[in-house]
Amino acid sequence: MKTATVRDLRYDFPKIEAWLEGGEEIIITKHSKPIARIQSEKAVQRPLPPLPDFKARLKKTWGDRFFTQEEVDEMRAFETGEP
Repeated sequence: MKTATVRDLRYDFPKIEAWLEGGEEIIITKHSKPIARIQSEKAVQRPLPPLPDFKARLKKTWGDRFFTQEEVDEMRAFETGEP
């Protein structure tokens, strides 16, 4: 079991983090008196939710439609109010 101070937590956290990754249990002290005990927690692997099918969304919204450069320029001019 390792011991660290509150100051160590604030200014040298990478050292504390390395101890935790190594499986150490750490006693935190303040003015030489223990105030807390920390230990690494086993990481829980949760599966990520599936990403939406963006291509299907685009096809549903626009079909096989595509815009020419002139159409894009016209839309931008309309949105920005430029002549």
